[in-house]
Amino acid sequence: MCLVCGRDNRFGLHARFYELAPDEAAAGAGDGPAGSGPAAGRELLGVFRVREEHQSYPGRLHGGVSSAILDETIGRAILLLQPDAWGVTVEFSVRFRRPLQLDEEIRCVARITRDTSRLFEGAGEILLPGGAVAVEATGKYLKQTLGDITDDGFAEREWFTDPRGAPEEVDL
Repeated sequence: MCLVCGRDNRFGLHARFYELAPDEAAAGAGDGPAGSGPAAGRELLGVFRVREEHQSYPGRLHGGVSSAILDETIGRAILLLQPDAWGVTVEFSVRFRRPLQLDEEIRCVARITRDTSRLFEGAGEILLPGGAVAVEATGKYLKQTLGDITDDGFAEREWFTDPRGAPEEVDL
């Protein structure tokens, strides 16, 4: 039922996540901050479908939804380095540069910029169809396992294998 990734949340964003190949990652950074640090060249792509239920001003995506998209994608990027670690947000900063329209697929690219034993930091951008950055964010996250975050039955109740096939390629 997660607002961002839950497949059964009828008002959700039904996100899908893909690891980008290093050459795709470099091409997808747009005019945002350059990736560097422990996962340089490894980026996570989040793909989201926004609808009228996610609007602020007519025809525009709500800034809080944009923030949720970035927070989720940056927080998941640690999985590229540590498959059992999940990010719990400690600090989050966002900058809105251009409006996002409704009823279109949203693409968000995120990377880890700093990684320690307990915390990690990341950055990400939501890209417009032409590649320009609409929204950018940075965040600091506490590393936790699913067992630390939720009860023991979560994986059995809510975790699933996405039945949708992965695309051969994704345009950024």
